[in-house]
Amino acid sequence: MKARSKRNPVQPANDAFLNFTASIHFDARLWKYDIAGSIAHVHGLAAAGVVTANEQKLMIGGLKAIAEEIKEGKVAFDPKLEDIHMNIESLLRSKIGGAGAKLHTGRSRNDQVALDMRLYVREALSDVVTDAVGLQEVLLKKAKGSTTVILPGLTHMQHAQPIILSHHLLAHFWRLQRDIARIVDCYHRTNISPLGSGALAGTSFKIDRNLVADRLGMDGITENSMDAVSDRDFVAEAAFTLALLQIHLSSLSEELVLWSSKEFGYIELPKQLASGSSMMPQKLNPDIPELVRGKSGRAVGDLVAILTLLKSLPLAYNRDLQEDKESLFDVIDTAGASLHALKTFLAEVEFDEVRMRKSAEAGLTTATDLADLLTTRGVPFRDAHAIVKGLAIEADGDDQRFLALANDLISKKLKRGESPETDYLSIDKAVERRNIDGGTSRSAVMKQIGQAESALQATKESLFEMEKDVSVIDAL
Repeated sequence: MKARSKRNPVQPANDAFLNFTASIHFDARLWKYDIAGSIAHVHGLAAAGVVTANEQKLMIGGLKAIAEEIKEGKVAFDPKLEDIHMNIESLLRSKIGGAGAKLHTGRSRNDQVALDMRLYVREALSDVVTDAVGLQEVLLKKAKGSTTVILPGLTHMQHAQPIILSHHLLAHFWRLQRDIARIVDCYHRTNISPLGSGALAGTSFKIDRNLVADRLGMDGITENSMDAVSDRDFVAEAAFTLALLQIHLSSLSEELVLWSSKEFGYIELPKQLASGSSMMPQKLNPDIPELVRGKSGRAVGDLVAILTLLKSLPLAYNRDLQEDKESLFDVIDTAGASLHALKTFLAEVEFDEVRMRKSAEAGLTTATDLADLLTTRGVPFRDAHAIVKGLAIEADGDDQRFLALANDLISKKLKRGESPETDYLSIDKAVERRNIDGGTSRSAVMKQIGQAESALQATKESLFEMEKDVSVIDAL
């Protein structure tokens, strides 16, 4: 039998118990945030007169020395100490002696871990926004170079109406923009300090909580100590924003997989970013988008695990909350890796503009334009829809036959003395007719590109402020 832990040496426990309850094997990645929170806490203790100036200097120096040793790989964490918090406190006591025993004054592991998680999540969200901006920049660059490329827009995976490739790529840009907006909102709700809440009821020491929060670059302090130590809304919200981001990446990846197939042939796979087959020598496979698509399910699973964990927990802190970390760490790692991989892949993709155009010219994609024309001639749209549907059925999928029938109908609808418009049902003219804000005409798309550039700049400004907060940790 071994000591349960150095925190509680009275009750013995076996290795199985220690292995089951310890979290150091996964919460070790919080070490930087735990040390930063401890340094800020020491400043709070000193300002409250709880520790002397000499003890303050000694404690902060010791914590910084421990941080350097961890960076250099010189520290082996002890699983008998259960978690990262107890490990760092033990290292400090070994390094500076009795003064290290004062570190935990006015603090509980409950508010300590809540702080560590908030500091970790805010930095992770900042990093994800950086990666998302990188993918947006690739999409925007591709969009700028594709304003004359036409392909068929699809609904239900069937040819619908012709669109400009830029318009299609920008649809993914705006999805990412919404993801970024949600992440930034989550960041600000996360960037609030719970330190000073103690185990659940606060602390009797007159620690200036705002002073500690300011030193950590946080926007403020929590309002209620019980809520502060039990709140993991920011964990669930971060997991949701990243799971939804991953769903959007999966949608983009699905299209890239389809477009790389012989049936579509819209893109050429980057040879250095695709794999061959172990059996079929002619194969080249879209591994990166397939893996991103697959990892979306993993991200959703992480979110469900976190929400299920939080269900039915009474106030205040419960040990169940130890289980939030692995799922959170995984969804963050998954989103970051997926964004980076997809950005690299998409940057190397080449579009087959000729194949796209030929595909847009097939499938009766300008049939709606004929119905709209009839509507301008006084035919109610539902009646016009039925007339054009009849022509489509008569043409039986033959584009040339449909155009012949359509042009004959147009001639019959011309007013006396009115000349027929050449190639009224061409895909180029169909695209240009959608000259409305948010539409697919070239002028509308150029306006949209300008809006995307402005949105990207605004995101970078927000990101700059976030990075300033995060950088405070390394400066402590």
